Order: sequence, then C-alpha cells, then structure tokens
Amino acid sequence: MTTTGTDIDLSRVHLIGIGGSGMSGVARILLDRGSVVTGSDVKDSRPVRALMGQGAKIAIGHDAANLELAGELPTVVVTSFAAIPKDNPELVRAAQENIPVIRRSDLLGELMEGYTQVLFAGTHGKTSTTSMAVVALQQAGEDPSFAIGGQLNRAGTNAHHGSGSAFVAEADESDASLLRYKPDVAVITNIEPDHLDYFGTREAYFQVFDEFADRVTEDGHLVVCLDDDEAAACGKRAQERGVAVLGYGTLEACERHREITPGVVITDEEVTAEATEVTVSLNTVAPAASLTYQLQIPGRHMVLNSAAALLAGVLADAEPMRMVEGLSEFTGVRRRFEYRGEVAEGPYAGTRVYDDYAHHPTEVEAVLTAARAKVDAEGNGSRVVVCFQPHLYSRTIEFAAEFAETLSLADAAVVLDIFGAREAPVEGVDSRIITERINTETTEVRFEKEFLQAPLVVRELVNAGDLVLTMGAGSVTMLADEILNNLAEK
Repeated sequence: MTTTGTDIDLSRVHLIGIGGSGMSGVARILLDRGSVVTGSDVKDSRPVRALMGQGAKIAIGHDAANLELAGELPTVVVTSFAAIPKDNPELVRAAQENIPVIRRSDLLGELMEGYTQVLFAGTHGKTSTTSMAVVALQQAGEDPSFAIGGQLNRAGTNAHHGSGSAFVAEADESDASLLRYKPDVAVITNIEPDHLDYFGTREAYFQVFDEFADRVTEDGHLVVCLDDDEAAACGKRAQERGVAVLGYGTLEACERHREITPGVVITDEEVTAEATEVTVSLNTVAPAASLTYQLQIPGRHMVLNSAAALLAGVLADAEPMRMVEGLSEFTGVRRRFEYRGEVAEGPYAGTRVYDDYAHHPTEVEAVLTAARAKVDAEGNGSRVVVCFQPHLYSRTIEFAAEFAETLSLADAAVVLDIFGAREAPVEGVDSRIITERINTETTEVRFEKEFLQAPLVVRELVNAGDLVLTMGAGSVTMLADEILNNLAEK
C-alpha cells in the first residue's frame, strides 16, 4: 500500500535504508520533532551510529521483525523505491499489516508543510547550492530547517530542524520525486540528460523540470541559471504559463536571455591561489546593489551556485549583506572538492589530495577545470592528477566519449574499473572504453582494474606539489586517505 496524502501519521516512523544520506537527514528531523524513529540498513555506519545516539532504534540487516523495534508497529514506513526491492521483508510485512508505505520525498514534503519552501533542483550542483544557501541564511541570522544530500563541513550534519520560517532542501529529479513539493522558491541550476534508465528519453527528462516549475506557489518564484540554455528555456516556458521567473548568471548570459528578468548578475570574478573574489549586482532591490564576497571553493560552477544561493535567500526575505558574509564563510560539503590533506615532507612534499563526488561528464569537467584554475593561479608548475571511478555501466556506456574528453583536462588520469552499484556487470564492458579514447598527447593514462593498487599507480604519476583528485560516486572516496598516506611514506 502506498500513500502520498497529507494526513500521514508521523508519530512512529520506520525508515528502510536509514543510513543513506537522504534517509538519515529526514530521520534526524523526525527525532528533533519528537517522533519515534526506527529503521534498518544493510551495514553499520557513522550516520547509523549518530542516529542511534539521538534515540533511534536501528537494526543492521533487513527482517520483518524490525518493524517492531519500538515495541509496536510503526504508523508509516518510508522507503526508496529505486534502492529497496519490492520483496524486502519489511515492505512485505508493512503490506500485510496495512501500514502506509511512502517515499522519502513524500515524508520530506510532509515535514516542509507550513514553512517557506526553498528547493534546489537541477542535473548538477544541487547539494553544493543548497548547502551554500543554508550557510548564508544561518549567517544572516536565520535558523532554517534543511535537508541536503551531503554533510556540511561547518555544521557537520546533513539535516536540521530549525526555528526559522524557511525549509531549504534538494529536489531530486532522478525518479521524478521533486514533483511532490510545493516550492515558494524553486531554483533550477541546469538541465542536461541524465537518469535515462528511469526516464527513457531526453524529452521525458526535460519534461519533469517543466512540471516542477508549475509546482511553484502562486506568490512564489522560479529561479533559473541563464548560463545554462536548457534551464533558461525552461524558465521562458514557465514564464509564458504565468509563473514568476527570475534569472541569475554572468553578464553575457543575462544579455543573451533578456526575456527573463535577472535577479543576480555576476559582474566580475577573479581567481587567486586562496579564493575566488566575486562581485554581483543584486537587482531585487532598488537601486540595484553591488556586492562582493570571497568563495573558498574554486570553480566557475561554484560562482554560479553562489549567485543562485544568494538570490534564493533574498527571495526568502534574508538580509543581502548578511547573505554574502555567509557565502564568504562557506567551506564546502563532504565530497565536493573536499580537501583531504597535504604531504608535509619527503619526495612528494606539497602534494595535496582532494575528493569529489563528480560522476557525470559535465561535473568532471567542472571540477577538473576548477583544479586547473587553482594550480594555474598558484603559478608554481603544479599538475592535476585524477583517480577516477566510473559509476554505473549504463552511464559509462552512454557517456564514454564525453568522459574521455573531460578526463583529458588532467595531466594524468588513473581510471578504475566501473562501480556498478545497483547494475549488473555488462559482458565485455570495462573502463577501457574510456581510457582508449583519452588524448594521450595531453594526458598520461592508466587503466587500473585492481582497486587496491590505485594508490601505488597514482604515486608513479605524481610530482611534488601536484594536486591529486579522487573522483566518482562509488567507493573511490576510500582511496583519498590511502593515496595521501602512500605519498607521505618515505
């Protein structure tokens, strides 16, 4: 039985896959609001232990008996239809007991009722932009509730039940669950075909963003990135249907899409070794205000994300000057150009290791371009070395040529075998469909099938002072510290 109504009883909530980044966040908010929370996961983890410390009762492994962890059956069961199979014993028991089963997005929609809903959607950048908005709003003296897909470096958490009027969250399009929400401020960072295993066609994928735009409340705003032509086109279509639309982006992009009123225009940006200085024109006030802030996370994509966060916060009634102070304080999110350490001495002294979640060609390009800009600004001849793990066979096959092109931006690339996640291996397909296409005139390339050998291979390619990136949505994050330790060995 599945329900998506607004009369869900949240007094006792059981979450299947409670340790996941999305599930653990809503579980934390439920606990803060006084709900009895139970759950299960296939493995122990830091999020699981943290939730247990807050009072959640959690079982490792899935079993029908887990529904009685609190001594009585839950009033609702929460699952991810994409990640949890229908024959999961807890789902089967819920059906037998006539307990409502809902998606995480349905639960989040319930939790946001009564708040000013600020939602960030888009193929790329949701977590970073949502996180920027949260930090900036906090700096502005607000205490927003939030649920994001990554852990804020400053707050050390991925969710919070705040006392303020705003609720800030990511709106995930991968299974069309973003259509569950009723945003007062809806941001679309970009639109590029992805998750075609779910949507089937590019047109169906684009359509879900049009439908999301139509979910904006009567007095609300749709905010679109004018540097992304598909997001801008979505904004124009929504505007024609009567939705209030504001744009953000570079001066050139705002000139190119004059049909959409620019709320924030990026007028200048300067990359230094320490930060990126950004100047914007905020046009939602009269007269327009020129604001400058320092971004600690590199990359043009992060500059655009910061403009989106600023505009969304101002539309949620935050004070602009305090918002830009918050943007300057933003130190990032786990696995988004996350600094993992520097080799102090020895033959690889000065080499820095970063970790990033990028797993789509556009994301890989953005991160490697940011890394290149950083080392170029330092001006000491440092190189960019990436250890990349493709995620999903379907995505790797679909974008093999694009991955090869973007990885050619690095000076050296170690490409691991494909992390299949939920997909079964495809016979005859491995990461060599990428490495065989990388431009070896610009990039030294290694295909490494053995995961644990990667740190040794990376060391063979690194010079002192280089910037090393582990990159991908799978287990490659585990190698960051291993690579750092390996480089530090004398």
